[in-house]
Amino acid sequence: MVAYMELTTVDGRPLRAALASAQVRARRRAMMLVAPLLLFVVITFIVPIGQVLFRSISNNGFSQTAPHLAAWFEANPSKTPPDEAAFAALAADLDVMRRDRTAGSAGTRLNDVIPGARSLFTSTARSAADIAPPFKDTLVAKDARWEDPRLWHAMRSASSPYSFDYYIIAADRQRDAEGHIVPAPQERRLYVGLFAKTFWQSGFITLLCLVLAFPIAHLIATVRPSTANLLLILVLLPFWTSLLVRTSSWIVLLQGQGVVNDVLVAMGIVDTDHRLALIYNNVGTIIVMTHVLLPFMVLPLYSVMRMINPAYVRAARSLGATSWTAFRRVYLPLTLPGVGAGSLLVFILAVGYYITPALVGGADGQLISNMIQYHLGASNWSLAAALAFILLVGVMILYWIYDRLIGIDKLKLG
Repeated sequence: MVAYMELTTVDGRPLRAALASAQVRARRRAMMLVAPLLLFVVITFIVPIGQVLFRSISNNGFSQTAPHLAAWFEANPSKTPPDEAAFAALAADLDVMRRDRTAGSAGTRLNDVIPGARSLFTSTARSAADIAPPFKDTLVAKDARWEDPRLWHAMRSASSPYSFDYYIIAADRQRDAEGHIVPAPQERRLYVGLFAKTFWQSGFITLLCLVLAFPIAHLIATVRPSTANLLLILVLLPFWTSLLVRTSSWIVLLQGQGVVNDVLVAMGIVDTDHRLALIYNNVGTIIVMTHVLLPFMVLPLYSVMRMINPAYVRAARSLGATSWTAFRRVYLPLTLPGVGAGSLLVFILAVGYYITPALVGGADGQLISNMIQYHLGASNWSLAAALAFILLVGVMILYWIYDRLIGIDKLKLG
C-alpha cells in the first residue's frame, strides 16, 4: 500500500493550509484597498439616494400636527365612521394648528390626495377658537367638506408618518368614499401617461442615435489612423462645450425665424407664413436630445468596430456572399456588444434628462424627469421620491430584460 506524504512549507505547516491562509490575506488586502472607495460611494451616493427614496413613504407633516386625530384613528377600526369624538379631536388639533401655525403643513400633506385640503385646513384653523360643541355641526357649517368620507380616509392614512399614498398618486389612483383604491378622474391622470411618453421617447431617441452613429463609427474604424483621430476629435468636441450653450444654439437654429426655417423658406420647401414648429414641442426635444446623446452611442460602437478584423468580411465575400449578406451575417453580429452598450447608455441617460426638455420642450415636450424636478422645487419631496423610485424600478427592469436577452457580460464600453 502506497503512503502519500503531505507537502509542507519550510516552517512545517501543511501546504494546503498555507495557501488558504495566503488567499485570505490577499483578499483582505484587496478589501482594504477598495474600502476607501467603497466608503466614499456609500456616503456620497447610496445613503443620499436611500434617504430621498425613503421620503416616498415617510411624511409626518400631518401626523405631528394632529395628535388627537391620530389617537382617535388608532383607537377605532378603519371602517368606523367619524363620530362626535372624532370631530372633537379634529377641533382640538385645529386649535393647536392655529396657535402653532402648522395648518398649512397639515393641509399640504393632504393636498396631493384631496385637492383643496390645504385651503380647507388654513381657513378653518384661523377661526378654530370659535369652534364649540356640537363639533360636527359647527365644522360642517363652516365647510361641508369636513364630512366628506374621502377626506377622513385621507386623514386616517396620513395620521401615520408612513404610508403609500404617494405611490397611489403616482399610479394615477385615489381612494374612494369607502377607502378603496380606484382610478383617478381623467383630468387628474398625469403620471402614468408621462411615464409611458418618457420611455417611448427615450427609446425613439436611442433608435435615432443608433441609426446615425452606426455609419459614423464604421467610418472612423475603417479610415486611416490620422483621419480617424481627427474624426474622433470632432465626435468628442461637444463634450468640451457647455450643454446650455449647445441647447441655446439649437433654439437659435430651430425657432420660427431661425436658420433652419429661413433655409427651408429660401429653398421654397415651406411658405413664409407657414413655418415649421420645430422648437418648444416634442420635435425640438427629440432633435436636441439626439444631438446631445449621439457621442454616447458613437464611442461604444467605435470601440467594438475597431477590433473587428476586416478579413472576416473579405473571407465571406470570397466565399460568394454579397455585401449585404456579409454585413448581415458576419459584421453586424460582431458589433452587437457595442450596439447593446451604446443603446443602454443612451436610453438610461435619455430617461433621466430634464435640462434639455425644460429648455426646448415647452409644455408639450416635458418628460417625467421634469415633473420630478418640479415637485422638488415645490418642496413636495415625497411625491418626487415616489416618481423617482418608479422610474428607477422601470430602468432596472429594462436592464434585467437586456441581461436576459443579450447578457450583461457581452456589454462593451471600450
